[in-house]
Amino acid sequence: MTLVEDMSLDTIEVDSDFASSLFDGLSAPAKSIPCRFLYDAAGSALFEKITALPEYYPTRTETEILRDRACEIARETPPGSVLIEFGSGSSLKTELLLAEMHDLYAYIPIDISDAALRGAQGRIEERFPDLRVLPLRGDFAQPIPMPPDVAGRPRLGFFPGSTIGNLENPTAIKLLANMAQMLGANGRLVIGADLKKDERRLVSAYDDAAGVTAAFNLNLLKRANRELGADFDVGQFDHLAEYDSNRGRIEIFLVSQAEQTVEVLGRRFRFAAGERVHTEHSHKYDIEGFHALAARAGWRPVHVWTDEDRLFSVHTLETV
Repeated sequence: MTLVEDMSLDTIEVDSDFASSLFDGLSAPAKSIPCRFLYDAAGSALFEKITALPEYYPTRTETEILRDRACEIARETPPGSVLIEFGSGSSLKTELLLAEMHDLYAYIPIDISDAALRGAQGRIEERFPDLRVLPLRGDFAQPIPMPPDVAGRPRLGFFPGSTIGNLENPTAIKLLANMAQMLGANGRLVIGADLKKDERRLVSAYDDAAGVTAAFNLNLLKRANRELGADFDVGQFDHLAEYDSNRGRIEIFLVSQAEQTVEVLGRRFRFAAGERVHTEHSHKYDIEGFHALAARAGWRPVHVWTDEDRLFSVHTLETV
């Protein structure tokens, strides 16, 4: 049970979405912190290290699939098309497609981070000087108007990384439906989805021997200390990753080692020994299940590719 100091949020001058979300999440009976706050500068740097870990198969496996299939994807993309990437980040995987798409009209990366967009735009323009790069800053969970000069052109969406797995199914369906709206009639979407597999392999991917994933998770508390003046004793929390077979997903938590009280911007939150704070989950799919999810959002399957060990899948979908 959460005990919070009797103080209205309105009495604290808070402009931070992080602060408001932290207050809401730590005030709930089952504590949580939204996973989007994992990716500040320190968190993003740690995640880049995670992608290179031997236990963390998704990034390298998806990259191998895209490298093998980029020519095929390019052949099926009409000349003069627009490639739209949702949550583009560094756009590193995108270069595999761009290298094969010689007749592309424009590349539109969408991200909430200006810094990520600037960095990706500079690198892409340097490597592909004849390509129009039209970055859009915004939340792709909502429909975003496209630049007028791409109106009427065929559109190919790109959503790698199995980010779809971080969403509850109703939210995932809504997101896929928004993407269908943005890509329009005859639009296509190339999307990565992690597959169900041996539980031990799944858990080790999110709880590596070197402790990098633990540091990534615990950085949430360090971020609260840095940005909000919180007094989390980070050493009094543990990282926990476990597989929920009923929900078919990895669950990530921060676990309080002892009974303790933490203050954040004048509010006090009490933690019991062993109490969990949910920070992230990642759904794993079978191919039929993912196709059923996509169908509910107005998509039909065109292609599905996997690696030899069937660890990961890349799908091409088409709007119905």
